[in-house]
Amino acid sequence: MTLLQHELTDFTVQAFQNNDFHEVTKADVLGHWSLFFFYPADFTFVCPTELEDLADHYEEFKKIGCEIYSVSHDTHFVHKAWHDANEKIAKIQYPMLADPTALLARDLDTYNEELGQAERGDFIINPEGKVVAYEVISSNVGRNAEELLRRVQASQFVYEHGDQVCPAKWEPGEATIAPSLDLVGQL
Repeated sequence: MTLLQHELTDFTVQAFQNNDFHEVTKADVLGHWSLFFFYPADFTFVCPTELEDLADHYEEFKKIGCEIYSVSHDTHFVHKAWHDANEKIAKIQYPMLADPTALLARDLDTYNEELGQAERGDFIINPEGKVVAYEVISSNVGRNAEELLRRVQASQFVYEHGDQVCPAKWEPGEATIAPSLDLVGQL
């Protein structure tokens, strides 16, 4: 079963952002692009490198109208403690969502019941709240913010230009492909 075009379930979770706590709901996600970035747990090893990489590219995501939501099973209190204790995490300005009941992780099928935590999953969500791209990988392999940014940009392009597709390694401004019968077997 694929999660492509899966619509997020209604949710309300606590978040830590800019040294404050607040709620994030499904309604907050609608109307703009989102990257839901699941990771196993705070105070771990690969996770801070990934979250710092996203923090270093956060302005680029904001420029293209995409909000980043990091998500783990930790509470918002733990997110704050990690933010206060770790210089990599202290860079984060995007919302760190608390998912202690695994509502979001289960909805997006990244929850590992045996471990009681989410796998490393990233989900690009369109303005209607639907998954348009995702990957779930082994918990011992970190992800690359630049590739995630490129995938968001490609997803945005095809969302606006449904008659075109983006080839491998496509970057904004590069040529796309308009599928047609005369191209079959020619690429």
